[in-house]
Amino acid sequence: MQTIHSKAPARICLFGDHQDYMQLPIIACAINKYIEIEAVPNGKNLLHVFKHDLNTEQKIPLPSIFENLELDDYLQIGMKVLARYNCIATSGYDIHIRGDVPINAGLSSSTALTIAWIQFFIEAFGIDGESSPIRIAQLAYETEVVERGSSGGKMDQFTIALADTIYLETDTDHVETIDKNIESLIVGVSGLSKDTFGTLKKLKSDAWKAIEQVKNKFPNFNIKTADSRKLSEYLSCVDSDLIPVFEAAMGNYEITQKANRALREDKYKLEYIGELMNAHHIFLRDNLGITVPRIDAMIDAALLAGAYGAKIVGSGGGGCIVVLAPKSIEQDIIASIKTAGAVDAFVVQQT
Repeated sequence: MQTIHSKAPARICLFGDHQDYMQLPIIACAINKYIEIEAVPNGKNLLHVFKHDLNTEQKIPLPSIFENLELDDYLQIGMKVLARYNCIATSGYDIHIRGDVPINAGLSSSTALTIAWIQFFIEAFGIDGESSPIRIAQLAYETEVVERGSSGGKMDQFTIALADTIYLETDTDHVETIDKNIESLIVGVSGLSKDTFGTLKKLKSDAWKAIEQVKNKFPNFNIKTADSRKLSEYLSCVDSDLIPVFEAAMGNYEITQKANRALREDKYKLEYIGELMNAHHIFLRDNLGITVPRIDAMIDAALLAGAYGAKIVGSGGGGCIVVLAPKSIEQDIIASIKTAGAVDAFVVQQT
């Protein structure tokens, strides 16, 4: 037994917010903000977890009995999932968790914690089968979404486990890395908590209802192969209150595909990527209604200060924005975002 270190990065969704729960593709990047775990053997039948950023502790007796777990107890839910694959805690550790990822802000601090925890457990106690980044992503998805009955998708788990910029086909788990250094990316933190569980559940339900209504008339309908020129025909099948959600699903899929093609070019233009980011945000703001006044003000300020593009990140109702900006005016844009109400704003790099 020895001290074990594990860490996992935060992530930014560049394209595909509110797409992965419909099994549609996303483009996201891991960034240089981390959740870190240091686990020191303690010679006890106890996992003693110190959550330093929250000033709280959690004691998990061994062997564990996974009953009546809270939805936000990612650690024990993860242990429950890992036990199915013979990854079981057989000795105690004092576990110190720290990080610089803003919590409940849309940068997926919970998934970073889950993946750092799974990595620690596999290193400490082993697991049946492989322990590749994709396997870890799948285990994290099983922990956060399947076991908890969440409405989320796979973007967070795959982006963070691979610690890269990726294009992910969420229906097949096919993933491709995008070898591009996107400068400059700025994160603005609104300071407003988001309602991930409720927001995702409602929008996911509405999206699938709309798709099923279209399929009733067009049985072979598939967003991936649908002809956007037939949008008006599709919309004629959809209840009026579901039309904005269906338009967003179609529009954001098309935007994600355009961004994927553009980022594959040797000399892609940041200005064009920014335009696509703005178009994506308009669907998120106007059709899905996931922004709030402070987020809108932060984005408007960034664009007025000269940013190429900006969008909300995550499930919505608060959280963060990401801004694509000329490197020469990064600090001007950061100052503008803060003046508009952000509690923090900073440049991030892809991992």
